[in-house]
Amino acid sequence: MNGSRGLPSAAAAFPERRAAERAFDRASAEFSRHCVVHDEARRRLLERLDYVRLEPRVVVDVGTATGLAARALAARYPEARVIALDPSRAMLRVARREQGAAGRVTFAAARAERLPLADATVDLLVANLCLPWCDPLATFVEAARVLRDGGRMLFATVGPDTLQEVRRAWRQADDAIHVHAFFDMHDLGDMAVAAGLADPVVDVDRLELTYGDVRRLVHDLRAWGAVNTAAGRRRTLTGTGRFARFERALAGGHGTRFSVTVELVLGQAWGAPRRPGHGEFAVPADRIGRRRSR
Repeated sequence: MNGSRGLPSAAAAFPERRAAERAFDRASAEFSRHCVVHDEARRRLLERLDYVRLEPRVVVDVGTATGLAARALAARYPEARVIALDPSRAMLRVARREQGAAGRVTFAAARAERLPLADATVDLLVANLCLPWCDPLATFVEAARVLRDGGRMLFATVGPDTLQEVRRAWRQADDAIHVHAFFDMHDLGDMAVAAGLADPVVDVDRLELTYGDVRRLVHDLRAWGAVNTAAGRRRTLTGTGRFARFERALAGGHGTRFSVTVELVLGQAWGAPRRPGHGEFAVPADRIGRRRSR
């Protein structure tokens, strides 16, 4: 990964927080109609709750977007207080509107790295695909802080193989960063432990999305808010010639079907008594965005 604008190469490859928030603001109107990856990740996360007996008093949905997971959690646990948090106020406006006046979910603007919740007050915390857009270690530290001893965190994120076809195709067009970096599943498990969470379990699966039109893929990514927000991204408009080279490298020709990969990472961890010295963790630069042998 190359550096840009004076940033170290690793920092240049990760998302810029404010740019990510603006992308989700813009995506809010279409998000619920197009968020197929979020839908699949949410389904798999909530399915894991079928196999445990849980009677939570407080449930928190971090990075709620338009509130789909929060409403499902409220239906599953009618006796619980459900709190849904997101930094995008545009997303929250849609979430409140889609819930309606009779809804039970409390929505509030907040980042995953700074939860407006007291220590040891949460029984279940769900974070569906918010980790790619924030600081995972800081998010895990906050989860460890707010979870009760024995409380549960469920999270879904994406790994470094995600959109690998798009990365390769852009390399045929230029040397800029077009897909920001994602953390390896092993690093995420290590971060969870360093943050003070107990017994993290992380597994990975792969989804394939098939398209017949590159512009449709670009539209869907924008509708999900999954646009390039890397700190070291090119800040100028993409020229038609450069985009045409990318399009040919990805799909070959107009109407040619192609697939893109989503490496879906699912994890869970538990709240534990706080330990001195937790929250310290470093990822070597050569491990960021690496491929793993299978």
